Amino acid sequence: MSKTNKFKIITIALVAAVVSVNCDNDDSNGDSSISLDFSGTYVQVDQMARPAINTVFVASGQPKDDFNAAIPSAMGAKYQSIFQSRLMALNPGYTTNALGQTAAQLTGLLATDVLGVSKTAPTTFFDGTNVLTGRALADDVIDVELLLIFGGPMGTSNPGLTKDNVNANDKAFSASFPYLASAW
Repeated sequence: MSKTNKFKIITIALVAAVVSVNCDNDDSNGDSSISLDFSGTYVQVDQMARPAINTVFVASGQPKDDFNAAIPSAMGAKYQSIFQSRLMALNPGYTTNALGQTAAQLTGLLATDVLGVSKTAPTTFFDGTNVLTGRALADDVIDVELLLIFGGPMGTSNPGLTKDNVNANDKAFSASFPYLASAW
């Protein structure tokens, strides 16, 4: 048998295999009596209203699992002192930040991992005037967090620590819902 014929046979075998295992988009099995069962216990496994905050301020393992499962209304009281200790370890010279917040004020805000939304101000993490009034897709959340942790009272301290140097998304966001950029 020649190499060309072997190649043809292998190609036909591969095509036949692909065709025989092909799926279609019809997930219906024709049995309308089957219903979905959502009974059981569901557990919250992650919180990320403010990206990177629990990554930086909460130790991995069980402490992070506990934080992620915590009820937001109970987070501040339970985690503020832990966050403050970590803040002071990261920036021992911290006095106040660009918003005038003391260590206790900033960590009290961060320890309750919820995203506040203002109905009267622009939706932004920080735009120079409005602070934590929501979060727009293009907001540079990490730079704002670094500025609040390391920037000092004027936002100018520790300039090497106040930016991640990622200044924009790699693709433009969509003008229609859900507004996310297209995948690569």
